[in-house]
Amino acid sequence: MYKKLLYLFLAVILSGSTAFSQIHKMERRDSVAHAYNLNPVVVTGSGHHQRLKSTATPVRVISSQEIAELGITTFDAALTRMMPQVSMAPNSMGSQLRLNGLGNKYILILINGQKLSGDISNNVDLNRINMSRVKRIEVLDGAASSLYGSDAIAGVINIITDQPTSSVCSVGNSTNISGHGVLTESATLDIYQNGFGSYTSFTHDRADSYRNNDLEYVKGSDTDTQQSIAPLFTGYRANVFGQKFTYAPNQHWALNAGLDYSYKITDRPNTHPAISGGTDYEMRYKGFRWNVGGIYKFSTKNSLQVNFTTDRFRYGKEYDVETKSNQVGDYVQSKKQRMMEGQMKAILSLTKHSTTIVGADWRKDYLTATSGNIDQHVYSLAAYAQHEISFLKDFTATFGLRLTHHETFDQHLTPKATLKYAPGNFCFRATYSAGFRAPGLDELYYHYFSVNRGKAQISFGNQNLKPEKSHYISLNAEYRTQAVAFSLTGYINRINDMVEKQNIDVDDATRLMLLSEFPEMTQEQADKMVSYALYQNKDQGDVKGLLLNTSMNLFEGFNLSANYAYTYARSKSDDEWTVLDRSIRHTATIAANYHRSWRHYELNVNLSSRLQSKTYYTGNYEDAPGHGVWNLHTTHRFDIARLVLEPSLGIDNIFNKVDRRIDSSTRKYALYSPGRMMVAGLKIQFK
Repeated sequence: MYKKLLYLFLAVILSGSTAFSQIHKMERRDSVAHAYNLNPVVVTGSGHHQRLKSTATPVRVISSQEIAELGITTFDAALTRMMPQVSMAPNSMGSQLRLNGLGNKYILILINGQKLSGDISNNVDLNRINMSRVKRIEVLDGAASSLYGSDAIAGVINIITDQPTSSVCSVGNSTNISGHGVLTESATLDIYQNGFGSYTSFTHDRADSYRNNDLEYVKGSDTDTQQSIAPLFTGYRANVFGQKFTYAPNQHWALNAGLDYSYKITDRPNTHPAISGGTDYEMRYKGFRWNVGGIYKFSTKNSLQVNFTTDRFRYGKEYDVETKSNQVGDYVQSKKQRMMEGQMKAILSLTKHSTTIVGADWRKDYLTATSGNIDQHVYSLAAYAQHEISFLKDFTATFGLRLTHHETFDQHLTPKATLKYAPGNFCFRATYSAGFRAPGLDELYYHYFSVNRGKAQISFGNQNLKPEKSHYISLNAEYRTQAVAFSLTGYINRINDMVEKQNIDVDDATRLMLLSEFPEMTQEQADKMVSYALYQNKDQGDVKGLLLNTSMNLFEGFNLSANYAYTYARSKSDDEWTVLDRSIRHTATIAANYHRSWRHYELNVNLSSRLQSKTYYTGNYEDAPGHGVWNLHTTHRFDIARLVLEPSLGIDNIFNKVDRRIDSSTRKYALYSPGRMMVAGLKIQFK
């Protein structure tokens, strides 16, 4: 079967390139010299728009062009296929995102500079991100609390969305399908006229559950096996609706308002009387986010920005199997979150060679968790300033400071200092930045009990926790032209008072305490408990790493990029160092892209790969082996009058790399691919 699909795949490539070359006699369009922009405009590193080479802090950028060429339809695929310092581990409780060895709670995810809130076990629900609107993704490594506040210890991921600002009325539709029920369908409607813009989008995304080995080891045995239907990858159905309005009556004012609604439900195998691994319920998630804001430009280099965002997120269990206490269709809420945030920022050019940013943030978080017995809220206030100045020849220095008042943890200062020397096409940077993270409401107040496959799970918060503080130092060397970009960064990120869940052993006295704390727990469940979880401060976390990024426009239409990340991530408790969970020592991503244009036809061929060494797991879990996955993707663009057709065809995981190890209670995975799959898509746009 795969041979037939491969022949079809090659036929599409050849037919597209030969047929159109004959029709149009290889007539090239001079205006279409397809090359990667190796010096794009970015905003995340400095807080204001700059060319990438001009930023005092290194920023990695993924453009919408690169995302389309790789055939990517999900946010996690965009990051992992192109950013070696990022890794993902999907499960029913949300994708576990890691950046430079540190987990999701240390990563601040922004959409156009506003925080994306709402999490599932400290993992932001990435299905809420509307990929049909992504213009570029900017990744800032390391602590960035001086500009962005709490949570920005590992780094910042800022998703910049696209809204056309020329007179346009455009309708678009995109469909992508693959194996195991993978389907992504998106539709967009863009209208812009006389300064008013309306941008509407809807995306439906779905995938089936699967596992790569039908067997699992019987609990307590390394030899006896039994059948299981517990998915390695949890299927889901998700919808995202977005609407944004913009209005720019003149060159000084730019106003915007928008909302996003997201819905997701898992699609797991139901409980089976003879096979383990099924569930009685699906996890259901809903999010609603709206924001209003505006910019007043005094001049081209002086502006005032104001934004207000509200983000609501909740999830719980929707039963599809009748149980003793629930009927089919019952919904039991687990967690409800709400965030309100107001931001004000002034960008000022006080002198010819400097840029000053001053701003203030107010934020309030609410958490209601039935399963965790929490109904709490907390606010924070912050004021910050940053001054960037060019002096002598080719030198730029940046100094920033943020003062945060947290309702629970009082005041904290987070400074930042960078020095950049940029002679010609070279650029050398040195950065120091401090990070601050207040423990979350769940880490402080959780009183959590649940039963998973007959096993009781208990977690306690800890109101005696101390906030986490970090110190980040990096050195960067870069060479950048229109044809070649090369960047090498070495860094150290040290986190003090790191908050982690610690497993506490259960003895007879502890069992009595737990039975008293959780009357719903049975004696049988208590007798089986070996440990419970308690949030505690560790002494220190320590991450050292090296990032290497290269990109070359080797000749017209051909680009080659290669990226490598070395990460050594540990945490210390007392005098004992342990590797950070899910950290990966060596990772590389490679992409080769060829593009050619004729009069009304464009061909794009992309070969990409992600290679990584073993993934480290803590506790009693064995490490997961390393792997390498290669993907091939082609797109074919037909531009006819006001209609654009763009069919695509590709192969994911060309060499059929699969982790087929038998599941066990001490085994986790790093490769979640089900194997080789054909992928196909069609994009239609009316201009």
